[in-house]
Amino acid sequence: MDANELSLRSYDPRDDAAVWALHEWAMRETGVDPSDIPGTDDLRSVTASYLDSGGAFVVGVVDADPSSGELPGDSTSAREVDELATHDGTLAAMGGYVPNEAGHGDERDRSGAAELHRMRVAPPSQRRGYGRALLDELERRAAADGFETLLATTSTRQSAALDFYASRGYERAATSAAGAYELVHFEKEL
Repeated sequence: MDANELSLRSYDPRDDAAVWALHEWAMRETGVDPSDIPGTDDLRSVTASYLDSGGAFVVGVVDADPSSGELPGDSTSAREVDELATHDGTLAAMGGYVPNEAGHGDERDRSGAAELHRMRVAPPSQRRGYGRALLDELERRAAADGFETLLATTSTRQSAALDFYASRGYERAATSAAGAYELVHFEKEL
């Protein structure tokens, strides 16, 4: 695998530590305290939360530069890269979906829909097309699984995510609040 090439695959339990490390790092980079985000227990039990419920969880790995210990194209400490290590590369992107009826209780109720969750790209790997590739793969898998609509929710604090979903054809459907967070709900027909 080329150092810049993203390889997408299904989640493997050996990814657990890297999945959690990427979640925390990506949230800190947006100015959000990862411990302040409600409902993140799904990342501590990906198999039960995503796969066993009829959803999917996809990870994207790249080769770290073996001579420097850095992710492609950026200066990242060897410690950060080590935390993202998987059995087959370095975790650069991740995300999943669950059937709407298996999602968070505060989400919208839509028959035939799946909810996107935990879309993350490692900060040094952003703006390389990894998020688009990941979302395309999740949309492909959701359609193949028979879902008609994908739902996505993000906080107004995550302006890049707001722009990303809009640029990928997701329409703003509603807004709500959860604790100190103002949320924007998106949806896209598959």
